[in-house]
Amino acid sequence: MKNISPSKQLIIELLKEKAVHKQDVYANTLYNFNTFKQKAEKLSHLLTQQITRGDKRVEITYSEKSGFEFHLKVAGDLIIFHMHTNIFDFDKSHPIWKNSYVKNNNLNAYCGLINVYNFLSDSFKYNRTNDVGYLIGRIFINKENHFFVEGKRQLSFLYNDFNNAVLTENSVDSIIDSIVLYALSFDLLTPPYDSMKEVSMQEILEVSQSNISTGKRLGFKFQADADDLL
Repeated sequence: MKNISPSKQLIIELLKEKAVHKQDVYANTLYNFNTFKQKAEKLSHLLTQQITRGDKRVEITYSEKSGFEFHLKVAGDLIIFHMHTNIFDFDKSHPIWKNSYVKNNNLNAYCGLINVYNFLSDSFKYNRTNDVGYLIGRIFINKENHFFVEGKRQLSFLYNDFNNAVLTENSVDSIIDSIVLYALSFDLLTPPYDSMKEVSMQEILEVSQSNISTGKRLGFKFQADADDLL
């Protein structure tokens, strides 16, 4: 095309570089998300064989909700994996920019995102729509399969080598195991008696209708939250 203005030429160059690169990142993230699905389903079968044969009250299930979401129910915990359909860069204050791998090529910082949430399984079983969940981890994956995880405790320090860590089937297995272990490592703690001794009529009606907001984070306290302060 003749007589293309400098501004239009810049648009074309950006599309060729950034837009095409983001499409590659998206395709790779989706590929890996499907691996997470397969590994989570295999884990549910393994745990079912090992646990529920001895006690059928302990329910372990895998369910795929869409191409971008699946659920792993492990006893009283429901772990939701959700892949975001957009690609993300990072604020310049983020530690990722200190990595030589990113300094050598800024495009390496573009990542797909898988969010992992923890809910009480009863929240979905009894349709308690006021209940709250908790973001326990964020998995970032770039075009070249380098990855890192933001999260609490083992999720943050086991998977934070973006320079060198490459996502494989084994590392997907390990990440899922860490997520399940974290979700199972804390329990609901009852609030102090004095903070609950007075209730309104509206609150007791909500309890009767199973509409009171409940969650590991709000209304109760994470055992792990107390541990994090140590």
